[in-house]
Amino acid sequence: MLQEEEKRVTKTLLQIDFPFDGPFGDEMAAQLDGLARDIAAETGLLWKIWTENEAEKRAGGIYLFADPDNAARYLAKHSARLQGFGISGIEAKTFAVNDALNAVTRGPAG
Repeated sequence: MLQEEEKRVTKTLLQIDFPFDGPFGDEMAAQLDGLARDIAAETGLLWKIWTENEAEKRAGGIYLFADPDNAARYLAKHSARLQGFGISGIEAKTFAVNDALNAVTRGPAG
């Protein structure tokens, strides 16, 4: 039983946000379409929800990865990419996902 639990891989939620001067809304969608398509091809990515707060000048996303290794790899890659765009103040957190409770509360499935 313990060996089975050790082999179990936990889905990992990654939350990233950072200062962003825009664009927002439809203009953001148009300008970042290529980036979205690149992110969609990431190994281990199950889905991403894009986030934006024009009033606070912040943007980012909530990502679900199949495992913590792919989440960590992507965080390093995306942080470097954002820094290459001149963005600093990047905040990120990772969380293990509890699928049993998500099912009760209609959370998105991976």
